[in-house]
Amino acid sequence: MRKEDKGTIIEQIAATVKEYSHFYLIDITAMNAAATSALRRECFKSDIKLMLIKNTLLHKALESLEEDYSPLYGCLKGTTAIMFCNTANLPAKLIKAKAKDGIPGLKAAYAEESFYVGADQLDALVSIKSKNEVIADIVALLQSPAKNVISALQSGGNTIHGVLKTLGERTEA
Repeated sequence: MRKEDKGTIIEQIAATVKEYSHFYLIDITAMNAAATSALRRECFKSDIKLMLIKNTLLHKALESLEEDYSPLYGCLKGTTAIMFCNTANLPAKLIKAKAKDGIPGLKAAYAEESFYVGADQLDALVSIKSKNEVIADIVALLQSPAKNVISALQSGGNTIHGVLKTLGERTEA
């Protein structure tokens, strides 16, 4: 491969890393063609971009970016595929659902501006809440006290109305 071609590929990889807010480095070495094809289909359905990438090109692309990705450099050995997505826990859920005997295996991940290195981090990645899930939780927490106040006012309104009606009846009599 010519040096110019490598430079172009490095720029494309860097642009893809910038485009997506989360990415996972996975090991698919032991997967056969059918299993790899099935993984690609599942990734496509889940809006995850899967790329097989040369470690040296990925390393140079990550070095060219402003953020420090050095915690991931040690994982760039063997065959590496990279999963790009905008929802932090989607690839982890897919890997956990599809993994048989640790294949495909998680090498590392960059999710929610944090680094997760090692296959033992898969459960932590699965439990990450997406931005929309966090917002939904916050809205539910905010709605709960408001609903309590509204229901108290409504029930109190009936009580106040009843007291006023009784007092009105007594003054008429």
